[in-house]
Amino acid sequence: MSLRTALVALLAVAALVKSDEDIYIDDALSNGWQNWGWSTVINWAATDLAVGTSSISAVSDAWAAVSLKSPTTIAGFAGLKFDIAADPAQLQLYFQSTADNTQSSNVPISAISAAINPTSFTTVIVDFSALPPSGAPLEAGTWDRINFQALGNGASYHLDNIQLLTSIVVTPKFLSAEPIASNYIAVTTQGAVNFTSVAVKLNSVAVAVTGVTTYVPPDTPSRSITYLKLASRLVPGTLTVAAGDLSVSYTLPTVQYGSITTAVTTPISPLIYGVNWPPSASYIQQLGVTISRWGGNAVTAYNPFGDFTNAANDWYFENRASDGGKADTWIGWIKAAGSQAMMTIPALDWVAKDSTSYSYPKSIYPNQQKFDPYNADAGNGLFPNGSYVQPTPDPNRAYVPWNTTAARTWLTGLANKPEFVFIDNEIEIAGNTHQDIHPAPMSYDEELTRMVAYAKMAKEVLPNAKVAAPSTCSWWFYWTSAVGYTDNTAHNNVDFLPWFLAQMKSASTTAGKRLLDYLDIHYYFQPDLSANDDAAKALRLRMTRSLWDPGYVDESWAGSNVQNHQPNGAAVWLIPRMKQLIDSNYPGTKLSISEWASTADGDITGGLVTADVLGIFGRYGVDVATYWSNPDAKGPVGLAYWLYRGSGTYFGNTGVQVNLATYNAANTYGVYAATEGGKLSVVIINKDTKPLGLDLSNVPTGSYLLRHFGGASGVAKYQATITLTSSQYIVVPAYTAFFIKQT
Repeated sequence: MSLRTALVALLAVAALVKSDEDIYIDDALSNGWQNWGWSTVINWAATDLAVGTSSISAVSDAWAAVSLKSPTTIAGFAGLKFDIAADPAQLQLYFQSTADNTQSSNVPISAISAAINPTSFTTVIVDFSALPPSGAPLEAGTWDRINFQALGNGASYHLDNIQLLTSIVVTPKFLSAEPIASNYIAVTTQGAVNFTSVAVKLNSVAVAVTGVTTYVPPDTPSRSITYLKLASRLVPGTLTVAAGDLSVSYTLPTVQYGSITTAVTTPISPLIYGVNWPPSASYIQQLGVTISRWGGNAVTAYNPFGDFTNAANDWYFENRASDGGKADTWIGWIKAAGSQAMMTIPALDWVAKDSTSYSYPKSIYPNQQKFDPYNADAGNGLFPNGSYVQPTPDPNRAYVPWNTTAARTWLTGLANKPEFVFIDNEIEIAGNTHQDIHPAPMSYDEELTRMVAYAKMAKEVLPNAKVAAPSTCSWWFYWTSAVGYTDNTAHNNVDFLPWFLAQMKSASTTAGKRLLDYLDIHYYFQPDLSANDDAAKALRLRMTRSLWDPGYVDESWAGSNVQNHQPNGAAVWLIPRMKQLIDSNYPGTKLSISEWASTADGDITGGLVTADVLGIFGRYGVDVATYWSNPDAKGPVGLAYWLYRGSGTYFGNTGVQVNLATYNAANTYGVYAATEGGKLSVVIINKDTKPLGLDLSNVPTGSYLLRHFGGASGVAKYQATITLTSSQYIVVPAYTAFFIKQT
């Protein structure tokens, strides 16, 4: 090779080596980057807060963003570095592809660094090989947009010195060490560390480490964990662990007492582990999703003959291609993945006619509150004062007629049959969500008429499918209609759900067949507890008691007029109350909760709430439940599903009795137990900010599969096979969901 050829080759290689790329420095975007943000007021040269001469100042509406668009993709870069001043609870970061409009998992800004605050800049690095909070690598994609997005309350924030990095150096380090089970220390690390440096003392006495087991979660390899088996079991007192630069101390608390009685049992429905809109077959299998729902506001206007739908007031009353593609195809792959399918049948009079039309064009209704930032002609159907735009739009502008005949044609032609059909979604509030096609308030009688007509048709076409209705949106509408309490008065002062159950029983008798198999409701903890301060977290964790506890007055409703609509006092007592209504008005009907949520999907407390609720659903006999909507498989809520059902490990189908000695124990921890195939499983949720020590009598010693997430170890799919040497003091770290199953 000639010298000239060698130099050319060397230069060609050098040209392929990326260097760090500036996106924003001081007062301008660099290197061809553009702002594609929406609903955000931006000052690119703000001087009120800056690292250098100026910074980006942004004020974003709810769910709006500073969106930075690259002229190419960010492939080949190792991470993102930036300075930020913000309330971390108000923002999230994600990456987006212009080519196919896909987006990455969301990264809560609060998960990046605890030092982030609104009054001064914090320099942070987001490692693309280990995105917080899960530690999962950035998904493969043609990412060319970086979005700093406000959450539901909007956000004011500053950004500066935004830069893509070509390399990130990971320094070997011990990250955390905490006690778990009866005689283990769980240690998380980064890089290659030396475990011979670990020293453990319990009540000032050195404890030897007799075994070391390391586990690497398959989808978050950066979050490896090592379990140190101790020579003696844990007891109350002071535990210290020193490892490298890490030194931690724990006060192991006084023991809490409980017992498990395997002779007292109750069946657990496998269909309580459902979600709405699972994104893939692998998602279903990783999380153990047993039932999948095609639901939400948009399905009310789903046109199966073109696979179009309308976003309703969720997004400017615009038509679009169906979120789930073709319903028949969706049912097919859902069932092939091992999940049952729940299909929603539209029950209003109109469905979307195409994927492009919309109800409130600016050319006809110029005086509207907001317009779509991506389609300036599509309005939100509200005047600036918040009242509905008048006159009501011509439904033919965006829709075509729909009735039971059309629905019959659709369902008859399905190659893949769903196990469940739902009669529309939250139809009682159609006068709001779908004001463009149903502007009048929905009454008792109209809702019943629609439910009966579509249920009869569904039972004729799909005789093996279970019918669920009315998919009522919230507590208020369990008891009345959008017409108001004059509607109750007109129906002998009977609240809506008991009236509906009795009327469906009567209609079933007339039809000669059961028309309602499941009473379906939606339940969201009230109010929205998206705030992330300590008080909100503690309240969020206590509120699961509203599902079952007759002695718990839901604190979020204290002083609210909602209390006035609780028929039997201040306690919500949701599951037993609904079962009483069923037994009194249409015995044999089962209970479905097809929408519920943790109120904080990205926070560890959201995962703990979810794990607690899944245990409660099993214990108190909910028959079907689906989360709204499809939580991140690597996030706290997704991990709660994995804890119970993920990757072929099952909690159990027969619940066994758990007795706890501590009054109001449910405020700080929950314990659930089940058996299947002669194997005992126990789930413990520690809702407290300090470790929990439990004496659980009748839990055998021996070999167990351990799963857990949360605590100092963080949010990842941690598991190992351990030996439980004693059930007299089982330690669960703070803010941790813990699962053991006999092997």
